[in-house]
Amino acid sequence: MEPVTQEVSFQKLTEELSQPLLRYLQRYVGDRVLAEDLLQETLIRMEHGLPSFAGRSSARTWAFSIATRAAADYFRKPERRLHVVEVEEAADVPDADRAIDQQLVVGEMNACVRQVIDSLPDDYRAALVLHDLEGLSAEQTAEVCGCSLATAKIRIHRARLRLKAALQRECDFYRDANDVFRCEPKP
Repeated sequence: MEPVTQEVSFQKLTEELSQPLLRYLQRYVGDRVLAEDLLQETLIRMEHGLPSFAGRSSARTWAFSIATRAAADYFRKPERRLHVVEVEEAADVPDADRAIDQQLVVGEMNACVRQVIDSLPDDYRAALVLHDLEGLSAEQTAEVCGCSLATAKIRIHRARLRLKAALQRECDFYRDANDVFRCEPKP
């Protein structure tokens, strides 16, 4: 493949896959700024790896594999472990601004679920995010994770079970006075 063709192909890949990769990375790591940094690392790895890309899988699957490895590499470094920080309660938010209150409720739920997802082993977290949040098929998830289809299905199933058990163990779910579904960490 000539360098001009590779450059065009790389440009086409980045145009088509940057947003899906960013969305995936943001869901995987739970932080937009970190996801943007990991996207840049992914794109660099894609550019370096493009000459050796043999086409045994789709370019999308190949790119998601690279993104998964970039995120996993990031979390392997102890100084870079994600720390969950509690957000101040909504006391400072005016009651009249219901939209902001709704965002806080959603943020509270997301933080609770995000904390549980972050506690999953890397293999389970990747399979769950790829399959359930990104909508990849079990086959595509297996390709991205570098495992068999049976293993990918097992990881997805076990991740769901662990997520459900952890949410039931760590969170209380209820509807408030406005019939809004909420969650609070258990004491």
